[in-house]
Amino acid sequence: MLVTVSLGLLIAGGARSTCVTGKGEGPCPAPLVGPDGTAVSDKYYFVHQPLKGNGSITARVSDMTGQIRLPDAVPGVRNVKEGAVPWAKAGLLVRQSLKQGTPYAAVMLTGAHGVRMQYNYIHDVAGGPHNGPQWLRLTRSGDTITGYESDDGRTWTEVGTVKLTGLPETVEIGLFATSPGALWDMAQAFAQATATFDHIDLKGANGRWRHDDVGVVLESDGKTPHHPGGVVESGDKLIVTGGGDIGPATVDGGLRADLMLIGGALGLIPVLVVAVTFVTAPGRRALIGTGPPARPGRWLAAKATVMGAVAFVTGLVTSGVVVPAGLALLRANDNPIQPLTLGTGLRVIFGYAALTAAAVVLAVGIAALVKRAVVASGLAIALVIVPYFLATAGLAPWLLMITPAAGFAITQSVPTFAHVDVQQSLLGGYYPLPPWAGLAVACGYAAITLAAASVRRTA
Repeated sequence: MLVTVSLGLLIAGGARSTCVTGKGEGPCPAPLVGPDGTAVSDKYYFVHQPLKGNGSITARVSDMTGQIRLPDAVPGVRNVKEGAVPWAKAGLLVRQSLKQGTPYAAVMLTGAHGVRMQYNYIHDVAGGPHNGPQWLRLTRSGDTITGYESDDGRTWTEVGTVKLTGLPETVEIGLFATSPGALWDMAQAFAQATATFDHIDLKGANGRWRHDDVGVVLESDGKTPHHPGGVVESGDKLIVTGGGDIGPATVDGGLRADLMLIGGALGLIPVLVVAVTFVTAPGRRALIGTGPPARPGRWLAAKATVMGAVAFVTGLVTSGVVVPAGLALLRANDNPIQPLTLGTGLRVIFGYAALTAAAVVLAVGIAALVKRAVVASGLAIALVIVPYFLATAGLAPWLLMITPAAGFAITQSVPTFAHVDVQQSLLGGYYPLPPWAGLAVACGYAAITLAAASVRRTA
């Protein structure tokens, strides 16, 4: 408890987030929130018109490229290459208004994931695996938005249909381009997408095109856009360039609640050692079947149950203190916090307690099988703690799928999404398994190990 709480509060108390805005450097603003309460990114370049009532827009994305800034090969010399990142996006967009965070639906061509239809930031529907020129169409009928794709502009295939409840009579409809940053190792750098649209056909609106760099950040002078987008009109073509993203903000949406449990792995080490010592100490040898009890298997299960219950309470008190107290410290220091629902918060707190109990039962089973305290402690730590630290460093994250360390996924406070690339590191919030699946792996290891020890003792 002392190790986990102390480290969590130390990190929370020392965290300071600053951002450069049009008013200069200062505290970062609260995360932008989408329709369902998730932190989102909503930055793109939009060429659009108001659409009153029903209508549609059709266009061909004849070319899509971009710019990616890579690590400088020569210090001070920018290393920029042509190309689009996998989730760069260019396509057709209908949205409630230009206000960031409002409902929308879009059909798009991506850098490496083909055609997609995405809506309200967290939803993604796959279309065809196209990476070359592609025709796109987006129609509106009341609250219903439907996306289509075509190879030739004559035969159309529906990608998806969504209902944006409460869509106003007049919406904004048009063409957009955006691109999240490029990822490598443990870093991220600026990237832009540029798309050429032709064969543009807009039904239901016939006004002038409006140009908006939605969400563009201003330099400290309050006037100069930072990495602005733009549009070039060339005959019947529109060449649109934009940077940012329209989607969940899994990393940039603020500090996460599970960071308060970053010391939880270290805190589990003495717990595992005590559990092993309790089983292998001379006065406890009867527990593992070397002494007088008639049914050592049952004794082992009973003791493991008691120790698991004590560990659960210990973990519950630990997480129940450090998570809310740490979040309060972060807020007091003007740090942006990822939105956290009551259900997710309770799952993080009770989940850490369940992981603590599962780890202790696993340690009991290992100790009963091995009988040597040093060896059993080493095995328990190697199975539960070491994979966690390797994944934190971005090394071998797959270990969090096949070892008991998978149980740490239960503390995940911000979900990952298939249509958002993140660094495969726990520091970035990445877990290869969903929360309950990860805990199930840890509990499975504990149950199998305890059962094997019980069978061996009763054999």
